[in-house]
Amino acid sequence: MKQFLITAAGVFAGLMIFLIGVPFVLISMALGAAGPAPTPDRTVLQLDLRRPLSDQAPSNPLAGLGRGGGVSVMSIVETLRRAERDDKIKGILVRLPEDGMEPAMADEIGQAMGRFRAAGKPIIAHSQGLYPAGVITATYQVGAAASELWLQPGASLQVTGLASEDIFLKRFFDKYGVVPQYEQRQEYKNAVNGFTQSDYTPAHREAQLSWMGSVYATSLAAAAASRKQDPALLRRALESGPYLSDEALRLKLVDHLGQAREAEKVLLDRAGEGARTVDFEDYADGGHDRGDSAGDVIAVIEAEGAIVTGTDEGANPFTGGSGIYSDDLSEAILRATRASRVKAIVLRVNSPGGSDTASEQILDAIRQAKAAGKPVVVSMGTYAASGGYWIASEASSIVAQPSTLTGSIGVYGGKFAVGPALARFGVDMRQSGVGGPYASAFGLSQPFSPGQRASFAAWMDRIYENFVERVARGRNLPPERVRQIARGRVWTGAQAKALGLVDELGGFYQAVERAKVLAKLDGDVRLRRMTPTEGTLEALERALGISASTARVLGTAAFVLEDPRAEALIEQVAQARLRERGANVLAPTPSF
Repeated sequence: MKQFLITAAGVFAGLMIFLIGVPFVLISMALGAAGPAPTPDRTVLQLDLRRPLSDQAPSNPLAGLGRGGGVSVMSIVETLRRAERDDKIKGILVRLPEDGMEPAMADEIGQAMGRFRAAGKPIIAHSQGLYPAGVITATYQVGAAASELWLQPGASLQVTGLASEDIFLKRFFDKYGVVPQYEQRQEYKNAVNGFTQSDYTPAHREAQLSWMGSVYATSLAAAAASRKQDPALLRRALESGPYLSDEALRLKLVDHLGQAREAEKVLLDRAGEGARTVDFEDYADGGHDRGDSAGDVIAVIEAEGAIVTGTDEGANPFTGGSGIYSDDLSEAILRATRASRVKAIVLRVNSPGGSDTASEQILDAIRQAKAAGKPVVVSMGTYAASGGYWIASEASSIVAQPSTLTGSIGVYGGKFAVGPALARFGVDMRQSGVGGPYASAFGLSQPFSPGQRASFAAWMDRIYENFVERVARGRNLPPERVRQIARGRVWTGAQAKALGLVDELGGFYQAVERAKVLAKLDGDVRLRRMTPTEGTLEALERALGISASTARVLGTAAFVLEDPRAEALIEQVAQARLRERGANVLAPTPSF
């Protein structure tokens, strides 16, 4: 009965995915074959930043079917670059979120908006209020980059500073007998301080205030430059808030009060008779590089998320979650290395870190590309820290935004000993095993023995020294200097540039220009995206668990639909192999 219910549930789930997901995919493919709708001669684009914003588009073609899909920074900057050269695009309306943005995202989008303005085209940014959640100064920075910043009547402007709160659980753990045991290299590697401390350590507070101050100063300076105001005066005015809309207008913190529809009408009137609005994403979808052009190219490879070993075997193809899989990313880099027309690689990294072994595998691929005479330029997104910096450390050049969080050259690892806590509630944990004393080191029943702790600490030391060695070699710095600026500390891009950890400040297209210089390429060079992606068929295979019976059902659907494209799709799906997957194994691995 149990197996029957499991089978029935699986059949029902597959049927629901088939009835909902497959028709959507087939329709999308049919629309894609027909090509995008032509852009009207007088077009005003509408860019909504209130939706979830990622650095890069998901590699999974079905991810947009799930909830939470949004736009990506890479898509925005690439589309704005195309729009600034397109005579049909007469202006853009940007809808701002009410809360904060990731600071480096604001840097990148604000710079792209500035280039659009420099092309002589207007942008209106409209806000329904800015409230103190997240890095709200970054949202104001994006609004300030527009030609005009509008605020809805009666809304609030609460851009008064940047604050953060952290939870410390040490006293809670002490009370209930939980023993967190972690090794950190070094004192600034504070990711686990919430478990081991009851307050900020001096190093933790110093690092926190340092990067926050750098981000805050960058946002205010960028906003002041865009609005042609004195940075000190702008800062004083903002910090004296919050303000209602009328007062914000009087203080020249915004340019106009009005509804979004009124801002849209202003742009349409400026665009001329017959002007129409087009969704930013619809316009973006019409500009994909088909890869038909001949000549030299620069490969663009994107990497976003935590760094892990292996390949992407995600369980749900309809979600937009992201991760950096070492097999997939290293193979993409090596594929670009083997391609004769690829003369340089731009690797876009947006990662807080992950596995050291996975990071080393990716770094090895970068070394291979450089050895083949192909420069690799890393473009950093919101963050490229810990493992994210490990994979960037030996690049030919590193380009980061002023607000990018990077560095964090360090490592931590450990465990929770929960046996004493469970014993208070009548739950007893016991160990058994064979082999050496370290075999049971990561059992949860007891804390490390002195010998186990010493062995574990030595392991952390070796990883830390490996990290320092790679940074010293890649950035051409003395190891002792690296040890001084490492110690697990997070730096902003602006700080990292001064320390020699970053070569240049700027965004994605600055990285492209740097790659052109290093590869000795002149003029316009085509970009070729070589990011690891999953095909539609592979995604459907994972979604449906392809089998002979499933193929027969899909074949029947193709017959009913009488659609040659559907039949071709089903034919390919029916021929796809069922992948064999191994079980996930939990192992004590260090983190970055």
